[in-house]
Amino acid sequence: MMMAGPYAGTLSDLPTVRDEVTCSINAENPTGAKGFGCRETGPLGPSRKGKPCLNDIAPGQSVTLADIEGPGCIRHMWFTVTDRTSDADRYVLRDAVLAIYWDDEKRPSVECPLGDFFCCGFGQSCDVFSEPIVVAPTRGMNCYFTMPFRKRARIVVRNDHAHAIPALFYQIDYALGNAYSSREMAYFHAQWRRQPITTLGEDYVILDGVSGRGHYVGTYLAISTLQRYWWGEGEIKFFLDGDNDYPTVCSFGGAWSFAEQRDGHTRERTFCAPYVGYPFYSVRDGAIANQYHDDYCPPMRGLYRWHIPDPIRFDSELRVTLQQIGSGYEGAFERQDDVSSVAYWYQIEPHSIFPELPEPSKRHPR
Repeated sequence: MMMAGPYAGTLSDLPTVRDEVTCSINAENPTGAKGFGCRETGPLGPSRKGKPCLNDIAPGQSVTLADIEGPGCIRHMWFTVTDRTSDADRYVLRDAVLAIYWDDEKRPSVECPLGDFFCCGFGQSCDVFSEPIVVAPTRGMNCYFTMPFRKRARIVVRNDHAHAIPALFYQIDYALGNAYSSREMAYFHAQWRRQPITTLGEDYVILDGVSGRGHYVGTYLAISTLQRYWWGEGEIKFFLDGDNDYPTVCSFGGAWSFAEQRDGHTRERTFCAPYVGYPFYSVRDGAIANQYHDDYCPPMRGLYRWHIPDPIRFDSELRVTLQQIGSGYEGAFERQDDVSSVAYWYQIEPHSIFPELPEPSKRHPR
């Protein structure tokens, strides 16, 4: 007997047969049509790696990777793309923008630089091994967030880079079925922000303006520290459903929220775990080498925290902020850094309009 409910994506749910259809979209089968995969002819002949990617996406061009009629659910997205078009134009991962639209909406529910969405900030990739986001060596970027939709899903990549993107490899795996037609089903959202220099004594805003019902499920932070000493003392605060001056939920401190810890002298030790991780740290721009100048830069730190076992529920409003507080020999102090973030959450539509993304040069790392 087939079950009508949505697949939960767990080991315990695998034995249950579901009343849904599995589909997949890529460059060879851009509509996901049944029996239309692997039909392109390549140098090795018919159905032999005929069209593995999209080529030469022009500056300013938006390409629709998937346009799917529901009800359905996106299960997995995979991308890989070059991180540069020359030594001088190296920030493809910040210049390419991922946008996702649900049910014919005019404004996206996901809008984020491609790299940052996959926890690869600063315009360069790093290995990430977590439950919802996995990045394999050399930019094999995978997303496993469940994304149900009732009527339509449209996935777009926009090239804001100065030059054509020579090759974009992608695959969108999804299911179709009536289990995803419920009006109580929340939609996936993700939003990128940056403040190149935070304001002294004011909290950095990860997310605000959210109205409706839903739950917050994750944060990615990319921080270039601009002052010395310990940087991660500030608390992450979740203002829920009418909270004003004080939040209902707050962390012990920013770095502690992401399970980064110290042992005497601060030792930067990167790691990845299912729900918390510190996958990237560097004080050098390792992407280039030049005999005429060095490659030092402000310390860069990339961290993630997924609220999958512990989602932050809200009924009407949500605002998320990060205190910019450090500590040193004289105790805690207010500090200023260069902070970028991605907020991930689910909510019942409609959603509020996102702030406009900065122009490409203002997204580039310090």
